[in-house]
Amino acid sequence: MDWNNPLIHTVVVLVGITIAFLAIMLLVAFTVLAERRVLGFIQGRLGPNRVGYGGILQPFADFIKTMMKEDLVPDQSTKFVFLLAPTVAVITAIMAIIVYPFGPVVWLPFIGSFPLVIARFDVALLYVLGVTSVGVYGIALAGWSSNNKYSLMGGLRSSAQLISYELALGMALIGVILMSGTLDIYAIVEQQSGAYGLNWNIFYQPLGFVVYLISAIAETNRVPFDLPEAETELVAGFHTEYSSIKFLLFFNAEYINMITVSMLATSLFLGGWNGPGVSLFPWLGVIYFAAKILFFIFLYIWLRGTLPRFRFDQLMNFGWKFLMPLALINIFLTATVEAFGGDLIKMVRSWIA
Repeated sequence: MDWNNPLIHTVVVLVGITIAFLAIMLLVAFTVLAERRVLGFIQGRLGPNRVGYGGILQPFADFIKTMMKEDLVPDQSTKFVFLLAPTVAVITAIMAIIVYPFGPVVWLPFIGSFPLVIARFDVALLYVLGVTSVGVYGIALAGWSSNNKYSLMGGLRSSAQLISYELALGMALIGVILMSGTLDIYAIVEQQSGAYGLNWNIFYQPLGFVVYLISAIAETNRVPFDLPEAETELVAGFHTEYSSIKFLLFFNAEYINMITVSMLATSLFLGGWNGPGVSLFPWLGVIYFAAKILFFIFLYIWLRGTLPRFRFDQLMNFGWKFLMPLALINIFLTATVEAFGGDLIKMVRSWIA
């Protein structure tokens, strides 16, 4: 198939975007179900189990119920911004998905060799960081436009939190960039092949991985960093005044962000699709990629059922006084090793591959 034909390329990209969007939406639905069931198990109760076998249809029942709720807009709100905020949150969350490679190049009947990535370009990692950083505007705008003191406090908390932890998150990735010499996520994943598919960056960047993981949890407003929502303090924080489909958009944005940061961690630190046997059975890479994402999602749920929430001063101190110095130390160590032993490390990695 002629991939250089603009029409064929456009059709393939649109089909890929559609499939990825549907897959992410289904994953969001069943992540919600898994979270409720796992939390039920942790807390010694059953969780949803009445709608469908084992509660498998519960997400769809919740979706229908939420869509049937009255769509309220406060009289004193800034209505245009109030309506725009959830759209900004969900669109910026889902835009990053197009650059993640879901698997290696596979062979398809009537098509031939087919790369399992929607869009590949040289600065994909920069694109991801840029797009996801815009997501804070959705939350900040929602808190301000609601004309509600609890929503405003949630929006202010979110702005401070996301700006603080985004710095640590970005700096945690510099070590991987220094080692890989590229911002192309697909190329970074390819460099982690070898050693039976276990030549992953986490073995070379353990400190960077820990800083990234903690920062990613804070970036997605999840426990123990869920201060922007904080039901016990702020009712529901920035989305207190939202209902029906607008609440659903914020809800989906949170879970999509969980999935996208898991995809980024998988691609940069855990080898992406790489694993034993992928060179012989390329489709196995898709299973490895999905399994690693599910591991991170389970970790999110486990932390929610285990850890208490930080105070806001503790959260800010932890980001600026602990994670930032660790990220700087990791950059210094990586740069030093690359300067004095970079050629040796590259030779070892190429030998392993």
